[in-house]
Amino acid sequence: MSLAVRVIPCLDVDAGRVVKGVNFEGLRDAGDPVELATRYNAEGADELIFLDITASSSGRATMLDVVRRTADAVFIPLTVGGGVRKVDDFDALLRAGADKVGVNTGAIADPDLLTRAARRFGNQCVVLSVDARRARGTPSGFEITTHGGRKGTGIDAVAWAGNGARLGAGEILLNSMDADGTTAGFDGELIGLVRAEVDVPVIASGGAGTAQDFVAAVHAGADAVLAASVFHYGQLSIQDVKQTMAADGITVRL
Repeated sequence: MSLAVRVIPCLDVDAGRVVKGVNFEGLRDAGDPVELATRYNAEGADELIFLDITASSSGRATMLDVVRRTADAVFIPLTVGGGVRKVDDFDALLRAGADKVGVNTGAIADPDLLTRAARRFGNQCVVLSVDARRARGTPSGFEITTHGGRKGTGIDAVAWAGNGARLGAGEILLNSMDADGTTAGFDGELIGLVRAEVDVPVIASGGAGTAQDFVAAVHAGADAVLAASVFHYGQLSIQDVKQTMAADGITVRL
């Protein structure tokens, strides 16, 4: 029996409020994170991802009080990322109620952080967030960005995902910066390249616009599908997505 594909709403949080833009720019308010988390928990979300999107670029830690209130409101797995630079940050977030911790910029600066965190907490708690965009000059045609998509690195995104999994990441959160917030569909090419490179679960993120887009992402190789704006603003419900996937023969938890 195949594992169920997870449907995951994402809460991009800035200054204690959920926000959403296009390519991480033009951010607009989408609501209170605790209220949205409670709603998604009731609507059948399989997990939640909470990203403090300005923590790294502002050089500060993730807002633990908001994480605690969000964790207290839900009964599904919660992944939290943003501003994670050291193993003690993993510890603080897990103690605040996170089930898993996402890291991007901190792992680029210190790749061994993935190994140290996996040894201390188990690789099931370590999620490598890969914010990738198309770029000439890299073998795969994709490079890693950091600081909430604000800085390019020249590092090949597909190779880095593979390296991160080998270093200790138990899951890859793969976000297409080109597609983020556009509702034009997930980047199937990027998903397929990373799926071929890693043997850990891949969460596809960036670009969801229709329920069929989620189906396409799964066929490209995603183990889980993530979206923000289409859920926040009511274009789609979690059940819309799950029913469309189920009709295509994809195993989901209805």
